[in-house]
Amino acid sequence: MEYIFINRASDERQYCSPGVDLPLVTLSRSTYGKYPEYHTSLDNLDFVTPEGLLGGYGLVQDCISVIENNRVFLATCYGEPQLGKRGLYPNLSTKKSGELVETMMDFIAYADGINDLIEISNIIHKSVWEIVPIIETLLKHKLIKIQ
Repeated sequence: MEYIFINRASDERQYCSPGVDLPLVTLSRSTYGKYPEYHTSLDNLDFVTPEGLLGGYGLVQDCISVIENNRVFLATCYGEPQLGKRGLYPNLSTKKSGELVETMMDFIAYADGINDLIEISNIIHKSVWEIVPIIETLLKHKLIKIQ
């Protein structure tokens, strides 16, 4: 879930105050004031479960992976590339293969040397996780390069 900055009540207040304005996010399983034990003597590690820790770990791991994969890409050809001669166009058309080709072509269309992975993901309405394998394929076939 995303919360707007105005609902801040933790350290964001200091880090994002006028004159400081550090770019940061808060990752939490629950937010300030959403459970009665917050900042009281009843707030303890009994609320922490192995499943909760694993979920938080997975989220942080995903965030780090997005940051590591976030690059600016540039298409290496003018116009749309011919995918068939590179073995990237399916011989048998299905809904899934059509979506894959569309996502690939959409990514190439916005790989302009300015947009990064996150921006392109937002523009074409696909998750980063759908796009990363496509990027690997496009890099392998030299249809895009990292700026």
